[in-house]
Amino acid sequence: MKDLLEISCGLDVHKEKIVACILTGPLGKPTHSEIREFSTLIPDMIALRDWIVSRNCHHVAMESTGIYWMPIYEILEDAFSGDITLLVVNARHMKNVPGKKTDMRDSEWISTLLRAGLLNGSFIPEKRIREFRDLNRYRKSIIRDITSQKNRIEKFLQSSGFRLSSFISDIFGASGKNIILHLIEHGQIDRTALDSCLKTKTRNHIDEILMSVNGTLSEHQKKFLKILMNHYDSLKEHLNEIEKDLEQDIEPFILQVQQLNSIYGISTTASCAIIAEIGVDMKPFKTAEHICSWAGLCPGNNESAGKRKSTSVTKGNPYIKSMLCEIAWVIAGKRNTYLSAWYWRIKQKKGAKKAIVALARKLLVIIYTMLKQGTLFDESCFEARRKNCEQKQLSRYIRELEKHGYHVEAQG
Repeated sequence: MKDLLEISCGLDVHKEKIVACILTGPLGKPTHSEIREFSTLIPDMIALRDWIVSRNCHHVAMESTGIYWMPIYEILEDAFSGDITLLVVNARHMKNVPGKKTDMRDSEWISTLLRAGLLNGSFIPEKRIREFRDLNRYRKSIIRDITSQKNRIEKFLQSSGFRLSSFISDIFGASGKNIILHLIEHGQIDRTALDSCLKTKTRNHIDEILMSVNGTLSEHQKKFLKILMNHYDSLKEHLNEIEKDLEQDIEPFILQVQQLNSIYGISTTASCAIIAEIGVDMKPFKTAEHICSWAGLCPGNNESAGKRKSTSVTKGNPYIKSMLCEIAWVIAGKRNTYLSAWYWRIKQKKGAKKAIVALARKLLVIIYTMLKQGTLFDESCFEARRKNCEQKQLSRYIRELEKHGYHVEAQG
């Protein structure tokens, strides 16, 4: 391996310790290695930082081991104020040759690969994007918790003999929640009380709803249902707090949010989730194919002995992939748009699921181009392509008719 760096540092990161190796020496000459071991406590990580700074090392690489690399990355990032190359590398990309495996040898191997310029770092966005990402991902987990709590309440009502969801589509809407609160208070409900609980069109089904809640809750059931509802309300309040914080943190990215909102099917919440994952600067991604591969929206390439085995999409960022697929389902339901027409055309050949993944990839390419060029989404730019597709389809129909002996003439 040809050396490209005179000083390089490799970190073998674990939960409780860090093994660091600094290789120094002129290019093409034997290197001198210095290996030290540090704990993952903050004072020791600061000592690691000071040791790297004292050796004037500006190139550091480490494995992406769980979440243990994150505090080390932030400490080193702040120490050099951007004047450092920090690489967080996938462990599969730098496996050592078989032999006696030790932490010291691992750190030295990482430093050797870095010195030779053979390591490619994973995409790590800037600090403000990482902080914005934390809040967005936490919001998604809270929504998941709210959904789970709704299911628990619905399951308990069903087990108690109350079939409320059979006649009310959303039992946590205004009407459904009024009925649940009345049951917590009194244990049962009559027609007069039910009529006061129901709102708008649900009153048209008052007889069916009365039959579905024609029962009595025991003291234990009332108490337990109250506990479940209190937890549900606390989760909703917590979600409101998170969304208020998101409204404040979105200010630096308001221009990019407006760009993404110009795509039909993308809401402000979806725009925030996308920006939190890919950032607003597209320079780390060389091409649109690069970002699609990082997101896991590219077909796999597994070929052996001339046989192509698996073409399923690769593993990537699950947050951006799931969000883009959700948006793709929304777009697929729209009519008279280029993207929805493109989806239905792919669906006829590949099926719905593959077409959704293909549309998600197409969306990511559009988003990448918009953020890179600073432009809004313009449906008219696809007009020429749409006419070309229609012309090809028309030509294909004409050829099929001519094969069966028909003569087709165009009418002016």
